[in-house]
Amino acid sequence: MEGGETIDVVVRRRDDRAGGTIAVLELARRDGAPLPDWAAGAHLDLTIAGDLIRPYSLCGIPGETGSYRLGILNDPASRGGSQAVHATFTEGLETQISAPRNHFPLDNSAKHSVLVGGGIGITPMLAMAHALKAAGQAFEVHYCVRTRESAAFLDELAATFPNETHLHCDDGAPDQRFDPDGVLKAAGPDAHLYVCGPGGFMDWVIDRAKSAGLDKDRIHFEYFNAQIDTHGTAFEVVAAQSGVTVTVGPDETILDALGKAGIKIPKSCQQGVCGTCLCDLLEGEPDHKDKFLTDEEREDNDQIITCCSRAKSPRLVLDI
Repeated sequence: MEGGETIDVVVRRRDDRAGGTIAVLELARRDGAPLPDWAAGAHLDLTIAGDLIRPYSLCGIPGETGSYRLGILNDPASRGGSQAVHATFTEGLETQISAPRNHFPLDNSAKHSVLVGGGIGITPMLAMAHALKAAGQAFEVHYCVRTRESAAFLDELAATFPNETHLHCDDGAPDQRFDPDGVLKAAGPDAHLYVCGPGGFMDWVIDRAKSAGLDKDRIHFEYFNAQIDTHGTAFEVVAAQSGVTVTVGPDETILDALGKAGIKIPKSCQQGVCGTCLCDLLEGEPDHKDKFLTDEEREDNDQIITCCSRAKSPRLVLDI
């Protein structure tokens, strides 16, 4: 795994759910030694094969270090990661992971939290629900799926959080479908919203939250994939520490251009959502295309996600 220490783990258990479309994996050290501590909202990078690495949210009970749990959708539109997991990750398989990282933390000051998971986006919400219940804080979980049969985590949500869980099915009656306006109005202006799921679903929920007047500091989200156009005009990138200058072509990324020159930047999702390939920017004007940096961080223009973002200026100088 590029750019960080790896942890050797074994697939201790695999549980296929929702007609085999979701694999729930339990990962542990073979010798049973504890794994690094983690908090709700964290994700890790999973080595799938060779240099194929993808980020996945932890969906177990925060603080449990005997094993980690992941829920992985077999997505036909994926770039091969999830399909390879479903095809090859059997019990006993050995692989590597990164230590957990958290770009989607809970705000412990919230009086009430609204957790919204679209499809497989429910996975970080599971950990958040456990953390909020343990802390005695008020919350509600909204699980949005196409059909009830695709709700792979419904049984455990209903068993553990029966009063807080709400299921919304696209093919169900209109009165049970997710209504962000009504939910946020009932939750009140002091509520905090957390949302994860497909990009279009997230954009819709976030837009409705803003329209409802929810302060942006109370809207928390994490994209796990994004449709980003990484093409554009050519520009120059200078790696200041390395003394290397490359031209980024119209059909390549900064990450790839620097890689060809022998400068390896840590990478994972390669879709602008996980932040693994973030670099400090010393000079130039970036064209931010990612779903990772906040609006404030973008305005500072001192960081860039190199797997997708480009340049508005003829040259960028990176601190690498």
